[in-house]
Amino acid sequence: MRSALRRHRQIAELTQHDLAQAAGMAQSTLAHIERGTRVPSLPVVQRLFAALGLQLPLTVEPLDADVDAAITRLAKTPLDERLDEAGIPAICASLAEAGLRYVVEGPAAAALQGAPVPVDAMDMAMLWADADRFTAWLGQWWARRWDRNWGEFGFQAVDPRIDGPHDWQLVNLGEVRLRARMCDALPASLSVRHAEREYRVVPLAEVEAGDPRAGDLLRRYRERSRVAQSPP
Repeated sequence: MRSALRRHRQIAELTQHDLAQAAGMAQSTLAHIERGTRVPSLPVVQRLFAALGLQLPLTVEPLDADVDAAITRLAKTPLDERLDEAGIPAICASLAEAGLRYVVEGPAAAALQGAPVPVDAMDMAMLWADADRFTAWLGQWWARRWDRNWGEFGFQAVDPRIDGPHDWQLVNLGEVRLRARMCDALPASLSVRHAEREYRVVPLAEVEAGDPRAGDLLRRYRERSRVAQSPP
């Protein structure tokens, strides 16, 4: 719901402030809803979509139907296509050229290990010791940083040492999204190869523990795989 709300708001070319005002609520409330840190009531959801000139239908479906549909769709989508859409190969190639050390985390790490999960951004662990070079690298790609107050990307200080989300949109790299977890030491990782490139990624168990949506898909994927492999 929150991703659909954000997508339709952006299609309508409205800021969070515009939509919140049209729906008669505070912009901070809408920001919490879009981030998933607040679960709105059904009337509030209907009011927001109504302000966009839309209505939200209420239907029922079998348990896990949405997860199964996502797995089926993603399993049919070539991995190259999913990775390219999120800019993963381009980002990793540029980071390597800049000599920056990192480990791929989140859904991108799961996808690189063959799991059919959606990849909407490059999640990675990055060293605080490389903050200067990382800041210069972000500037090279004309990065815009996520603004908590407005609930959108804006041109503000990109240095990860300055207070703010470690979440950027790389404008000069096709507006792909990069989220960094700054740390003193990189997490344990394993090496995977795809399209003649080597990637350092966290194990699937770490992805499952740290990303609820990816975790749901991974657990359901394993369950479906076990059923398919079971003898009749």
